[in-house]
Amino acid sequence: MESLIIVLVNERLPIKPEKSGLMTDITTRYELDLDPYFARIGYDGPRAATLAVLRELHRLHPLAIPFENLDPFAGQRVSIKLPDVAAKLVTQRRGGYCFEHNTLFAHVLMQLGFAVTPLAARVLYGREPGARTARTHMLLRVEAEGDQWLADVGFGGATLCAPLSLSTEGQQQTPHEPARIVTLPADERKLELFDGEKWIDVYRFESTAAEWVDYEVANWFTSASPDSFFTSSLIACIAREGGRAILFNERFTGRDAQGRITEERTIANGEELAQCLREHFGIDLARAEATQRIDAGALYERMMARGAKG
Repeated sequence: MESLIIVLVNERLPIKPEKSGLMTDITTRYELDLDPYFARIGYDGPRAATLAVLRELHRLHPLAIPFENLDPFAGQRVSIKLPDVAAKLVTQRRGGYCFEHNTLFAHVLMQLGFAVTPLAARVLYGREPGARTARTHMLLRVEAEGDQWLADVGFGGATLCAPLSLSTEGQQQTPHEPARIVTLPADERKLELFDGEKWIDVYRFESTAAEWVDYEVANWFTSASPDSFFTSSLIACIAREGGRAILFNERFTGRDAQGRITEERTIANGEELAQCLREHFGIDLARAEATQRIDAGALYERMMARGAKG
């Protein structure tokens, strides 16, 4: 009976076809029912294309919807079509990675009247200096009150909780780590975060708009390739007021706003994994199993079999 109820709920997606101009691919247009999304993130403010609204939505989204890769780690494909993303992140109260988070966020913003340009970035975070990487990260450029802003609600343990002005070269404050955008040659820019001791490269990006179809290709690699980080390591992250919670394989850490570890533990079995995901990230695998066939015990065994150590 429980699985039937979930299927029926999932069929009533918070999306309806409309001539709205909001696009998830080159052929399909959708309009979101914003009420379920706003309830999901706890937003009850104005529905207007203002900088104040952008800032509040950008703050609340990472606090409510976790970044996670349970599907690709479990060997399941990830859809970035808007109905599927909304069903997963909003209705099923799961999380996702950049293509899912920023696809949803882009359409919310566009429906509110913001001008949004999708961009693609080359990830530098955790890479050797000078590393050459593919454009496998999705981010957004948003216009608000005479300026252009970088918006990105889907970058794991370094997810921004505020938009950043693209016209400002210096340090910008966020609810968590200070950030800055550095201008590079060849019409590129680089996002950096300050970890309390030094500036860390996050990613570099161009101002040229990405095509939605480009994300489909990058998403296929990210979710299916054996060379992808997301198919070989388990990760879940969520922003907290004044900190973050991060699960990397069997290692859970809580961190303050400056990135200092405040809590640390090692997950010992599938039951503890399910408890950690439920209590710290709001992901109920008992519910997810009914629709996406995810089992905590199987995830833990896969993690250990790959010799994954945080």
